[in-house]
Amino acid sequence: MNKVRVAVLCSGGGTNLQAIIDRAAAGGIPSGELALVVSDNAGAYALERARAAHIATFVADKKSIPDRAQREQAILGALEAHGIGLVVLAGFMTILSEAFTRRYGMRIINVHPSLIPSFCGPGFYGLKVHEAALARGVKVTGATVHFVNEVCDGGPIIAQKAVNVEEGDTPETLQKRVMREAEWVILPQAVETVCAHILSEQKE
Repeated sequence: MNKVRVAVLCSGGGTNLQAIIDRAAAGGIPSGELALVVSDNAGAYALERARAAHIATFVADKKSIPDRAQREQAILGALEAHGIGLVVLAGFMTILSEAFTRRYGMRIINVHPSLIPSFCGPGFYGLKVHEAALARGVKVTGATVHFVNEVCDGGPIIAQKAVNVEEGDTPETLQKRVMREAEWVILPQAVETVCAHILSEQKE
């Protein structure tokens, strides 16, 4: 059976990458094949997770390639060399240019730790999202998987999952609950959904 070759782009620990690896190992992503993990941080633990799962890695480190356009060109070269059909952003801390996102139109997805359109856009990443949610006093937050376009967090939504905010939550406790109950659930599901859609388009 044909499979869509998937690349995951990470900058840090790679917990969302691990959720995808685990789901794939359990047979939950039959339409996709994890073919490459890319990082803009040579010290990212995500690279160790990839090696442990025998997935090829590529590094375009911010320190050694400070120019974003040059990093993007290096990453695009790696994606093409590995025949990548779907790009997954999982804690990738560089906002991609319009030139990059157009090259993979409706073929790049991202997970964001809020229910878009709340707490999203430039400046909303990592703990900052959960700090903003708690400061606003919301009772429900969650995570969103969406297609990536030239607008930060602005592409069409694929999946969302709500998570309750609990009394006494800190940004750290809320971040962990959103990861565990939402991000790690809907991101692997979305990878399969989009891969299956790509394969169905190829058959037409």
